[in-house]
Amino acid sequence: MLYQLHEMNRTLLSPLIQWAEASSKLFTNPVSPFAHTPFAQRIAAGYELMFRLGKEYEKPAFGITSTEVAGTRTGIIEDVVLEKPFCKLLHFRKDRHAPALRDLEQPKVLLVAPLSGHHATLLRDTVRALLPEHDVYITDWTDARMVPLEHGPFHLHNYVYYVQEFIRFLGEGVNVISVCQPTVPVLAAISLMASDKESVLPKTMVMMGGPIDPRKSPTAVNDLATNKPHSWFENNVIYNVPPNYPGYGRRVYPGFLQHAGFVAMNPRRHAESHWEFYLHLREGDNESAEEHRKFYDEYNAVLDMPAEYYLETIKTVFQDHALPLGTWEVEGKLVRPQDIRSVALFTIEGELDDISGSGQTRAAQDLCTGIPKEKKQHFTAPKCGHYGIFSGRRWREMIAPRIAEFIKAHA
Repeated sequence: MLYQLHEMNRTLLSPLIQWAEASSKLFTNPVSPFAHTPFAQRIAAGYELMFRLGKEYEKPAFGITSTEVAGTRTGIIEDVVLEKPFCKLLHFRKDRHAPALRDLEQPKVLLVAPLSGHHATLLRDTVRALLPEHDVYITDWTDARMVPLEHGPFHLHNYVYYVQEFIRFLGEGVNVISVCQPTVPVLAAISLMASDKESVLPKTMVMMGGPIDPRKSPTAVNDLATNKPHSWFENNVIYNVPPNYPGYGRRVYPGFLQHAGFVAMNPRRHAESHWEFYLHLREGDNESAEEHRKFYDEYNAVLDMPAEYYLETIKTVFQDHALPLGTWEVEGKLVRPQDIRSVALFTIEGELDDISGSGQTRAAQDLCTGIPKEKKQHFTAPKCGHYGIFSGRRWREMIAPRIAEFIKAHA
């Protein structure tokens, strides 16, 4: 019922939000007489703030149209190379028409994006930094409300199987990078493939800021998952998709609830950020205002998660700690990271990460006992928070070059 009320409220507010957007433009467009009245800039700032607080945020585009390879600027074309009901495998294909690029061989990278509320476009900066030296593919997860019921449920083990299918599709020589939540199913996927002695295994696996063992340095996210019984999550955050979406009737953890949770973790910071946005608009600081828009266009764009996948993740990863305890079974097959031998492992953490605490990702080093020491590496990025691991200046200057060196050394 809550989901239906949310949609009804959104529909009722839509005219007001559209009016606020139009009014903001009315007081800023130089051809409008209202733009030359006293306090026009302040009035426009207030209307735009109202508009942005109430509008519906759609999935942003990656917007990566070119990159520089070996000193040559080349275009980027987004290709969907494999499509599943809940995910598309997206390839950032380089235009190889330049003579210097025709015979270029670059290591293939499968970038596994989180399915934890935000769209894969959150890793835009990650992709951009990897492109000059790698052939990049990314998992572009589908909003569960857009998946018709006929495609069935999506469980945690389905996530594991998707990763395995993508690895097999990309073939020998692929390197897997997982960011945050997918470190757990990615490690499970590769472990099961190694246990089955599959011929196609990744050359390297890079795990960044993920809850491999959430018992180490637990954060507010871990505390929420452990302080509430499993039944609480099922009874309080799971709802059915309303009839105005293709996934009508599907049980999901709605994106708007997830967004409310994100904001609730630090409401003061978000309130201050919006107030500063208003001040920037009022003072004519368009550059700072545009930075705010870019950040919140991404941050406020959320997707619904399949209920069964979300609930199983809470139980398996955060409540039962099944991976580090060695008790996790994927449809009857025990997940054994110790069976991985040929895949090089690089774990990365942020010193100031308040989502995945210190030691949670590094735990993969202790679980993968079959990997030789010379194929293991760990790095803790100083003064780096969770998002800084894969986005921003520290990611580009400190972490991305280390990943490139690691892949080059082992692939």
